[in-house]
Amino acid sequence: MKILVTGGAGFIGSNFIRFTLSKYPEYKIVNLDKLTYAGNLDNLKDVASNRNYKFIKGDVCDKNVVEKVMKDCDAIVHFAAETHVDRSIVDAGSFVLTDVFGSYRLLEAAKKTGVERFIHISTDEIYGSIENGAFKETDKLEPRNPYSASKAGAEMLAKSYFITHELPVIITRSSNNYGPYQHPEKFIPLFIINALKNKHLPLYGDGGNVRDWLYVIDNCEAIDVALHDGKDGETYNIGGGNERANIDVAKAILGFLGKPESLINFIEDRKGHDRRYALDSNKVRKLGWKPKSNFEEKLEDTVNWYKKNESWWKKLTL
Repeated sequence: MKILVTGGAGFIGSNFIRFTLSKYPEYKIVNLDKLTYAGNLDNLKDVASNRNYKFIKGDVCDKNVVEKVMKDCDAIVHFAAETHVDRSIVDAGSFVLTDVFGSYRLLEAAKKTGVERFIHISTDEIYGSIENGAFKETDKLEPRNPYSASKAGAEMLAKSYFITHELPVIITRSSNNYGPYQHPEKFIPLFIINALKNKHLPLYGDGGNVRDWLYVIDNCEAIDVALHDGKDGETYNIGGGNERANIDVAKAILGFLGKPESLINFIEDRKGHDRRYALDSNKVRKLGWKPKSNFEEKLEDTVNWYKKNESWWKKLTL
């Protein structure tokens, strides 16, 4: 199988490429990435020389580039997106362009070239906040910030190509990922790095916002299951089953590093900040997937990875 991975130099994309090349040594992967601030080829140094891996620098919004790289590909796993909520509040336009229009370019090219499967990577944030229970795939979408709205728009477009053009689209919606190679602007790596520097950890509001944490390799395994065993036109929630309040995650990070909780600094809450996310993952579990990782163990592993890889993150925080 030859797979086009978009945004493969990013956090989840690079982990997925590494996972796939390891599990399927005969597969070929083409990585299309624009290399914005969040794209980092250092994430893939260990596979750069693999004969079945090829990197192409390019923009998913560029029709000519997209059509060229998609030729002879059997499947697409579409990670490329602007993803940081804080940035979307300041500059929503770039999110609409990349997340929606970029997805349109890929869908059009996939229709033209006749790919066998199009995996569209989405997020639990499109549901909005939930006080009790967990979201199912059939629940109403209520995005509450420009990032999640752009991802919802891209999803709707992808689903329309399945219905209108019978394009073999599958959508995955994962909960918050964590693990190695995540950009320092994100919650867990930001707090780890600040703690390592003895800087304050900027915690929004009262710190009581709850997220369901999913180790990135567990997500990669679920995406792999969707790619090979999922049903065209379906959407699959991928949750880690690890609900934690942000303040508890912050305290755990400080504990692993032996740092005082006085480093936590409560700041003004983010606009439109969702209080709680939770996903019902029974649908993808029926395909044989379930998360394998213990949150506390993998969080400690993640903390240790950032401790050992200062040279990776230091250039990203200058």
